[in-house]
Amino acid sequence: MADFGIRFFLCNIFICAIISILLITKQVFGNYLSSRMQFHLWYLLSGLLAVPFIPLRPVGFSQFFLWLYRLKSISSENIETIAKKAGNTSTSGITKPINDFALSVSSGTPSIVGLILFWIWLIGIFTLLLFMIKSISRLNILKKSALPLQNKDARILYNNCLIEMKIKRDIPIYSTAFLKSPIIVGLFRPCIYLPIHLISDFHSKDMRYMLLHELQHYKYKDALASYLMSFFGILYWFNPLVWYALKEMLDDREIACDTSVLKLLQESDYEDYGNTLINFAEKISLTPFPFAAGISGSMKQIQKRIINISSYKKPSVFEKLKGLTAFGIIGVILLGLTPMLSTYAADQSRYQWNTTSENISVVDLSAYFSGYEGSFVLYSQRDNKWQIYDMDRATLRTAPNSTYKIYDALFGLEEGVITPEDSFMAWNGTEYPFETWNTDHNLYSAMESSVNWYFQEIDNRLGASAIRNYVDKIGYGNETINANLSSYWMQGTLKISPVEQVGLLTDLHNNRFHFAPENVDAVKESICLFSSENKSFYGKTGTGRIDGQDVNGWFIGYIETADNTYFFATNIQSTENATGSKASEISLSILSNMGIWQ
Repeated sequence: MADFGIRFFLCNIFICAIISILLITKQVFGNYLSSRMQFHLWYLLSGLLAVPFIPLRPVGFSQFFLWLYRLKSISSENIETIAKKAGNTSTSGITKPINDFALSVSSGTPSIVGLILFWIWLIGIFTLLLFMIKSISRLNILKKSALPLQNKDARILYNNCLIEMKIKRDIPIYSTAFLKSPIIVGLFRPCIYLPIHLISDFHSKDMRYMLLHELQHYKYKDALASYLMSFFGILYWFNPLVWYALKEMLDDREIACDTSVLKLLQESDYEDYGNTLINFAEKISLTPFPFAAGISGSMKQIQKRIINISSYKKPSVFEKLKGLTAFGIIGVILLGLTPMLSTYAADQSRYQWNTTSENISVVDLSAYFSGYEGSFVLYSQRDNKWQIYDMDRATLRTAPNSTYKIYDALFGLEEGVITPEDSFMAWNGTEYPFETWNTDHNLYSAMESSVNWYFQEIDNRLGASAIRNYVDKIGYGNETINANLSSYWMQGTLKISPVEQVGLLTDLHNNRFHFAPENVDAVKESICLFSSENKSFYGKTGTGRIDGQDVNGWFIGYIETADNTYFFATNIQSTENATGSKASEISLSILSNMGIWQ
């Protein structure tokens, strides 16, 4: 909820910019667009307004084919074989212990600002819904009190209008004393309601124009616009520019409807149609009901419609082509902004990654993850190939825990807090639950024993500003650092996905950060678990412990061979016993059975 409040606020800033762009482009291309096209542009905006609320992400073809593969190809015999291989957790060759120590943290509290924004938004929606319910209730009273149109001349005129517009559907028409202007209500079961005072002052020409107008609303399904305007008006109740855009949408709808009526009339009737609006301007008023469309409007809207009627000319084929071209250009501009809005709207707990690339393959390693939710990511640098188990979780961000210490050490080295030659820090005497923490350390011993206080001291000397700058520079996960420098990476605000872990390890190995080579080498040396002439193994575990339960386990690293380098990340999650040690067992088993590590 808190995250959504912040994201939705950012989305609205961008939505205001999109509306401004739309209004400007309408001004620029307005002379080329028909009134109906100008109205239809607002449907494109409606689609953009829906983006922040779309929870679905596209499913990659690789995931779909994996699902089919699981249905058709995996026999119980195969699963048993994989399970037996998964049981082989040999760590042969690892000469350095894989230590995994973690302190428990309390359950985090959501952003206060985000929560406040979220609840203010909900209260506003609830208030407007009450007004909406009240209006719908009044509309239902009107429907119950309305009577089928009795005036014979009016009924004959109405039937002629249906024939003139080639509408074969039976659209009921009623008279009521609770209206000042005609309306049409209903998307699937439309009905027209006429005020009694218009019937008593019956004038065939004026009545014909009004009926044609209402039937044009039916023909073009303008009730849909009424629903959209009501819906987005409620969701964006706090955004004045959205409300202005919805008012413009309403104006353009009525102008488009007027133009559609004019197409049915002779040129000599245009003035009479305009006079009908002028003569009834004081008698008709804005409809008080949601989801209804009618001939009414504000005085300013009536003025715009009169100007449109007075200047209307039936467009030529060439003008229609120019209009379609202009509509296409504006449509491309608006749709081109969708990915940017989607980025603002995206849940920052997930890495937005193109999973459809040809160099990505999805593999089934479920037998290795028995009892855990998790993922495994492997990248082969020589082949530029990815192998992913559980794509959904591979892009899901979670706390990095002690795996972040790789980069924390790098930041400290870059700022001179420690150096490759002198990384000593004295223990301050605080008793910790792990004996190896209760002593002096340097970078290499602190990394081996995953000593929290050592890296927290690096952070204290760096300061929040420098940490944020470095996290932003390397693009670490969601790049979110809170004020608490002692725990932001321990089930705190900083989150990263397994895919991003592998990407960062690749960048670290190749020094794409452009840090001092000696500092990068020092970090590499600190996470080296095994090294020989032909093969080296680098890795770091991480465990997230909340309220005494191990809920998040990491093992990330890379293996250098004579002809290739393999980068990997394993993440497991559960309500208990999800540790970095368990993640390392799973990783080593998978790598061994893939023939990458023996």
